[in-house]
Amino acid sequence: MTTTRLTVAQALVRFLSAQYTERDGVRQRLIGATWGIFGHGNVAGIGQALVEYGDVMPYHQGRNEQAMVHAAVGYARQSNRLSTHAVTTSIGPGATNLVTGAALATINHLPVLLLPGDTFAARPADPVLQQLEVPYAGDVSVNDCLRPVSRYFDRVNRPEALIPAALQAMRVLTDPVETGAVTLALPQDVQAEAYDWPDDFFADRTWVIRRPGADPTELAEAVTAIRAASRPLIVAGGGVHHSRAEEALAELAAATGIPVAATQAGKGSLTYDHPQDVGGIGHTGTAAADELARTADLVIGVGTRWTDFTTASGTLFATPGVRFLNLNIAPFDGHKLSGLPLVADARSGLTELTDALRLHGHRVPDAYVTEYTEDKERWEQRVDACYEADEPDVRRPTQPQVLGALDALVDETDILINAAGSLPGDLHKLWRTRSRDQYHLEYGYSCMGYEIPAAIGVKLAAPDRPVWALVGDGTYLMMPTEIVTAVQEGVAIKVLLVQNHGYASIGGLSESVGGERFGTAYRYPADDGTYTGAPLPVDLAANAASLGMRVLRARTVRDLRAALAEARAADTPTCVYVETETADTVSGAPPAQAWWDVPVAETATRPSAVKARELYERHVSTRRRHL
Repeated sequence: MTTTRLTVAQALVRFLSAQYTERDGVRQRLIGATWGIFGHGNVAGIGQALVEYGDVMPYHQGRNEQAMVHAAVGYARQSNRLSTHAVTTSIGPGATNLVTGAALATINHLPVLLLPGDTFAARPADPVLQQLEVPYAGDVSVNDCLRPVSRYFDRVNRPEALIPAALQAMRVLTDPVETGAVTLALPQDVQAEAYDWPDDFFADRTWVIRRPGADPTELAEAVTAIRAASRPLIVAGGGVHHSRAEEALAELAAATGIPVAATQAGKGSLTYDHPQDVGGIGHTGTAAADELARTADLVIGVGTRWTDFTTASGTLFATPGVRFLNLNIAPFDGHKLSGLPLVADARSGLTELTDALRLHGHRVPDAYVTEYTEDKERWEQRVDACYEADEPDVRRPTQPQVLGALDALVDETDILINAAGSLPGDLHKLWRTRSRDQYHLEYGYSCMGYEIPAAIGVKLAAPDRPVWALVGDGTYLMMPTEIVTAVQEGVAIKVLLVQNHGYASIGGLSESVGGERFGTAYRYPADDGTYTGAPLPVDLAANAASLGMRVLRARTVRDLRAALAEARAADTPTCVYVETETADTVSGAPPAQAWWDVPVAETATRPSAVKARELYERHVSTRRRHL
């Protein structure tokens, strides 16, 4: 056996550069690049290795460790989970800053490799700078915070331990069921230690992404259930996109006439103008989709986790005896809501269902098709009304009018990224998705600050497409730092920055649950201790410009249309800044079409909370468990 003597860090970088994925005959790099911020815990290890092997491992410089994970996740999602980035940090705060990003990746089933530095394995200096001392356990470090949010975690305390750890890490990253954040904690002394590595460790290795088909018994039961249903409804989740099953879903829907609603992660599984598309479902869904959900006798979930937003906290699917059929590659999700499991890859399972149903000539009644088609048309008229601007030269736009201006500009090549605030609800209800990957909503963790760094990752994966980060002022203030990275690397993202002076989404929720919008506005304090004074004199456009971004200010709808067009044509990072009108003066988005459970104070003296509790109890009484 021939060997090569390298440090642990050098061996890891060489190993990562030789890892590939393959699906449907297409092969690509698994780890496309490494993001890093360096400190004493990784500068002489991973940092030196990246210099040593810069010809095979591209490097990106970040400004915030959490943001680097978001960028890697954005890249991974745009790459259909077939390629991702690694993220290296020092020990201490750099490592703990990874936790939020890791949770986001794992919850959304998106692969990212985390390489935090760790304290000395040999413990010559104990404690070392930034070390957490745990009196009852000498082997604990701050990196252990990453265990519950990682799909795989290992600490490489000896050089030879890297071989099994690295192989297991690649296995989990490429497993469509298990994938998420993978953490290899690297003690700083071990990173720099040399070892004689088997050359086979550095040979090209291809990880084939499987597409398992359905079990024949489960498939037969699924076909029987569909044929017996008079009002079936498909709910498309993120698994449709991960599997690249959009065409297979469209074929099943067209062949059977079954309408298709979409979760936040699944929106775009069908384009908005597909005859069977009825829009978003759940708390932020359309009236058309939610009414179909209330009357469905069979709900066919495809690649969905059935979160509370989708089920309206257990109140949406109201038909007595309604059943669920769950096509999912993960058995854990396949059995939810006491559903019939159809455990398979989404594309494989949909194709098998279509073939089997065609043998029976199965199709839903024409009257059902007419019903949901007319409902969808009525909803589209509501969207038109929200987008319309009667006085484009006078008023500031509402948030829906901002979306309307963007909707009128983009085509199927544009990609929209959002994660938190009031925008996800408006987008889910109103946005007209034109391509399978145009709608990029991170709503599994709904993490403020995700949008700008994720846009960088998406743009790196799709360099020839316009990529928009849609952010409110609250989200922007969480994490604007990666604007510097976009400017530095010439990543021409477009940031649409909407200023509404606070946490608009939570403000509305607070009002509805008796919280009276307390602590949700970006305003000066009033005499009663509430933040209801004048808006803060914060100039976020100037802030973005100070970070190196070109900024276009828009005051009216007409200004906005011109600014968006200019930004779309730009080949440098560009921000469009607009202050929106409130829904109190101009029509906003339609209200929620389904409930969401946020518990209200059971006892209170303030009238708003008492009234909210009464309404809450009425909604809770409609909740059901599907057994």
